[in-house]
Amino acid sequence: MADELKPAYLIGGGDRPKVDRAVGRLRSRFLIDAVELHDAQTTSGEDAVAACNSMGLFGDGTRLVVVEGVEAWKAPEAKVIAAYLKSPAPGTTLALVAGDLKKDAPLAKAVAGKGEVLLWDVAQKAVPRWIADQFKLHGTRAEPEACRRLAELVGDDLYELAGEVDKIATWAAGEPVSEAHVDELVAARAGSPPWDLTDAWGARDVAGVLRATEKMMDRTGDPLSRMIPRIVGSLTKHVRNARAARRLEELGLTPHDAAGTLGMKPYPAQKLFAQVRNFSERELEDAVVRLADLDHALKGGSRLVNELELERALVEITERA
Repeated sequence: MADELKPAYLIGGGDRPKVDRAVGRLRSRFLIDAVELHDAQTTSGEDAVAACNSMGLFGDGTRLVVVEGVEAWKAPEAKVIAAYLKSPAPGTTLALVAGDLKKDAPLAKAVAGKGEVLLWDVAQKAVPRWIADQFKLHGTRAEPEACRRLAELVGDDLYELAGEVDKIATWAAGEPVSEAHVDELVAARAGSPPWDLTDAWGARDVAGVLRATEKMMDRTGDPLSRMIPRIVGSLTKHVRNARAARRLEELGLTPHDAAGTLGMKPYPAQKLFAQVRNFSERELEDAVVRLADLDHALKGGSRLVNELELERALVEITERA
């Protein structure tokens, strides 16, 4: 992003670690009290524009309005954003954060004229190259065989891969990383994000969710300041997929039919469809919003310790009303 702030940014794509870094850099340019967080499931285009046009109570005169999950918005929302950008509010930046979104989507076209569109995707066959690039960000060179092996062991969950790259690069201390190093340092778990956690959440097993989270934090060599956001990122992705699966099921799609749309293989999609039936649509929407609130808390929006914020959120999104 350029030094001079634009009135709007559309930041998204399948490369969620890169999206998170970009959003984090943007948020760091504003005071905490000058940042507003919204979710597209409960915020319309008109709501977002109203937030931009409202006067901030705090800050140094500049404000950031962030709306997560805008891939759910349709063409009418894009028209509202396009109309707003013809005369945007001075000193206010609108950040629209999306998951998978095509570059020619109406929302991308709406933002492109006056703002900036940043969409990053990683094709499955390009995951080893993506891993190599992540090592380069850490100043570490990884052999191609090491990158392929890491993808084989962990799978294509980019949050998980980013965490492993961080761990291996720290261990390597600037030395080249080989396939043997990866085998020594990484436990095989391809094909699943933290599945003990997501399975327990899907079963609404509060005790199981807390046990799985505790094990994940105990087994990592990373500090909790890194591990907790990684857990939240993976769980947020799963809950968003659950919400999408519910809508696809309502449209009459089977898990096998929906797998491609969800970017999953048929068996994980079948498990996800079964989990979704344990939640109402409102509960899934509330869970997405609660996880967004948790993300804000972890980034300085709360005085409570991160472990307590995480535990509270996990209980709230899992327990039955």
